[in-house]
Amino acid sequence: MENSVLLKAIIDNAIDGLITIDDQGIIESINPSACRLFSYTEQEILGKNISILMPQPDRMNHDGYLFRYKKTGQASIIGVGRELTGLRKNGIQFPFRLGVSEVKYSGRIIYAGFIHDLSREKEAESKLHDYAALLEDQVQERTLSLRETVDAQEQTKAELNQSLENLHNTVFTLEQTQRELNLSLAKEQELGKLKSRFVSIASHEFRTPLSMVQLSASLIERHALPFDNPNISKHVDKIKDAVLNVTAILNDFLSLEKLDSGKVQTKFNHFNLAEFAAEITEEMQIALKGRQKIVFVHRGTESMITLDQTLLKNCIVILIDNAIKYSGEESSIQFYTKINENNCTIRICDNGIGIPIDDQKHLCEPFFRAHNTGKISGNGLGLSILSRYTDLMNGKVDFKSRINRGTLFTLTFPQS
Repeated sequence: MENSVLLKAIIDNAIDGLITIDDQGIIESINPSACRLFSYTEQEILGKNISILMPQPDRMNHDGYLFRYKKTGQASIIGVGRELTGLRKNGIQFPFRLGVSEVKYSGRIIYAGFIHDLSREKEAESKLHDYAALLEDQVQERTLSLRETVDAQEQTKAELNQSLENLHNTVFTLEQTQRELNLSLAKEQELGKLKSRFVSIASHEFRTPLSMVQLSASLIERHALPFDNPNISKHVDKIKDAVLNVTAILNDFLSLEKLDSGKVQTKFNHFNLAEFAAEITEEMQIALKGRQKIVFVHRGTESMITLDQTLLKNCIVILIDNAIKYSGEESSIQFYTKINENNCTIRICDNGIGIPIDDQKHLCEPFFRAHNTGKISGNGLGLSILSRYTDLMNGKVDFKSRINRGTLFTLTFPQS
């Protein structure tokens, strides 16, 4: 009795499946491993023909196989073992190895089938086959690539030899070119010095006759007062305006020459921006046209900054002068300053002719003027000088503009 219990425990806990059938193919017993393997319960499978666990055509041929074996004694599976395909309850097929033993028990014949699932082995075998095929393809690909590389190297070697031969000739040409470039550079540097000297001398030399012209115009105006002739006053005013324009042009050229030659050095000091901007506003009143006005407002409680006063004044004057020049005689020019813990901002806004979109990207280039300036005087240097002065003070220039709606310029400087 104990041996029978032990045998049942061993069968029930076996890793492989175990199924017994009679000589008609009817299932008499099945262990838990076989139930799990075929996804049936023991109650669902007992008493059924073993062919229920087989896909076609094995299901159809199984009974005929048993009949031939009993008649002829020739076995293809019993006592031999084969790899077969099983059919689970859900219709999924899987590979397994079947070993069948014939047992004579109590005067009758029982067939015991030992089932070992081969799913993992077949999957690993399939992966190994795929990997081997992949390796073979890679080997062929690498071999072909290697051949191509060798051919390319041979071609490159031939080209290198040709290039080396050409290189000797090129080196000589380059050396000759370098000598010519050095000579040209020396000439260009000399011309640059001559240009700077000419601009500086011309600017200073022109100032004396211009001052004389301006003084003479003032004297003519004074001596002409008793004659009360409007034509004299008109032409004297034209002389004065012309002198001012030429003086402004000379100043711009001189400023540009100093920037190009690196003569402009920043001198930072601490000063009151609100008072500084208010003084500039007062000074610019003389340049206003008709009924134009400048509205200055300093926003916030902070007013002290550290910048180069001379460069900053030049920047503000350039922007206000442009706002006056390109706005109508009834316009209002808005001038705002503000200081916070990170930076200082200066904004100058007008409602003048605006800047065409296509011209905006070139606005700070030397000698560039927008296409809509018409007969308004100017040399195209102001904003270029402004941009370079702002860079020297570690600031930046931003602007927004719309045709016939006006322009807003913003200068931003960091505050340490």
